[in-house]
Amino acid sequence: MKITKYNAICNLGNNIEEIFTNAVNGVNDCFEMSSDYISGKMVRAGAVHSQLPQISSPDFDIRCNRLVLACLDSFEIEKYDKTRLAVVCATTNTGVEEFEKSQNPKHAEISNPAEFVYKYFGLKNYYTSVSTACSSGIKAFMIAKNLLDSNYADYVLVFGTDRLAKVPFYGFDSLEVLSAEATIPFSKNRRGINIGEGTACFMLEREGEGITVAGLGETTDSYHITTPDPEGANAEKAIRESLKGFSPDEVDYINLHGTGTHANDLMEGRAVYRIFRDKVPASSTKPLTGHCLGASASIETALCCRLLDEGHGKVFPHIYDGCYDDEIPKINLADKNTCIKSIKSCLCTSFGFGGTNCAIYLKR
Repeated sequence: MKITKYNAICNLGNNIEEIFTNAVNGVNDCFEMSSDYISGKMVRAGAVHSQLPQISSPDFDIRCNRLVLACLDSFEIEKYDKTRLAVVCATTNTGVEEFEKSQNPKHAEISNPAEFVYKYFGLKNYYTSVSTACSSGIKAFMIAKNLLDSNYADYVLVFGTDRLAKVPFYGFDSLEVLSAEATIPFSKNRRGINIGEGTACFMLEREGEGITVAGLGETTDSYHITTPDPEGANAEKAIRESLKGFSPDEVDYINLHGTGTHANDLMEGRAVYRIFRDKVPASSTKPLTGHCLGASASIETALCCRLLDEGHGKVFPHIYDGCYDDEIPKINLADKNTCIKSIKSCLCTSFGFGGTNCAIYLKR
């Protein structure tokens, strides 16, 4: 399965080129302090400030859909056979923020962005949404693979989209994992996540010029509704599944889920260390983009695609205070000077509530 087109929009930029340039240089100040999301409390948020397209239909006029339209601007969807192009969306919020004022039930439907894209472009094949919290973006690739493998579609438009909204801010705050300061994954001083927003889109085909989705892995902990299994056994299994047929030594860079919460970083560090030890440069880009929830894995996969298209040079630095948590086995966190002469493969990990574990392995 090939990624033949991709793009993204988030707090770091209006397209994947801008986002990549800022991310590879470790720009981590594209955040703002706001009291708009939790009454009487300032929170750190990674917002998109670019002008977004307007949508005339009241049922689909939500910020998530405007982000998607902006991201798809260069995709030339009209060139594809409408009967053979399917749509798979990853999201968690959709229009929950808009629903609070509009009381339009369409705004709160998880399927809203997928249905919007399907109808906006006049497609005739299939559309669906997946919402498994933070692992949604990679889960969407798995659905797309099934559609292509079964010959149900010749092309699949996969995208992840989420916006800043009160519900996740209140939710993560109630779990005491929302940090008012910059998130610092894998630090002994970490206090939680910063929330961001954005969209990443991909065109998938069986063959063609592009980046190969060489492997996908998914497992479930069945451990706890919000807390991962601290040993990371099934997270490790998901990573190994994505690498089936390949050696861990072939991986050039790992984009970590790296949320900055105590439980996730401990679990992920253990899982990654058991497979790679300290041999592979790794980083979390969430200190740069924020945690974009259902769009997080999508944006991080797009960053990996752009890194592969570069083919060499600096990888995304891991931005934190340098105080590594001794509870976590010491993995190889990249810094601003970490360079790789030839980048031919990337692994991206993603873990969601309920113990949903995913990994995607990309090769050039």
